[in-house]
Amino acid sequence: MRISTKGRYSLIALLHIALLDKGVYTSTRGIAKATGISEGYLEQLFIPLRKAGIIQGVRGPQGGYYFEKPLSAIGVGAILRAVEGSLSPTECVGAKNCPAEASCLSYHTWSELNEGIADCVDSITLQDLVDAYRADREPEYAI
Repeated sequence: MRISTKGRYSLIALLHIALLDKGVYTSTRGIAKATGISEGYLEQLFIPLRKAGIIQGVRGPQGGYYFEKPLSAIGVGAILRAVEGSLSPTECVGAKNCPAEASCLSYHTWSELNEGIADCVDSITLQDLVDAYRADREPEYAI
């Protein structure tokens, strides 16, 4: 499994929004300026993210994007699935009923890998990313 620029840029853009003060909206232009991701690409990414209920938008001069849910309720897995689709390492594991499941020698391997990937990305929230980012940026004082 490989995460494309859709997944990587979505996480970068959403982390940018998450790091803003509560109640502050930001436009795709502002996100593009801060992250270096093109405004047009951000607009494309935000379509499935809005449909998935991950972000909301407000139109107008003071508008922009924001989160309706708490950051702790937004999982990285949900973000990646919204823009990437299935995260399954093979098509057969992502299918509801694989016709070869009973006779496939490697199905168990792909199934275990799929569960591991899902468990990992579903256990990380945007709040976790914000906390990790801020922890890395806090100055250490020594006397």
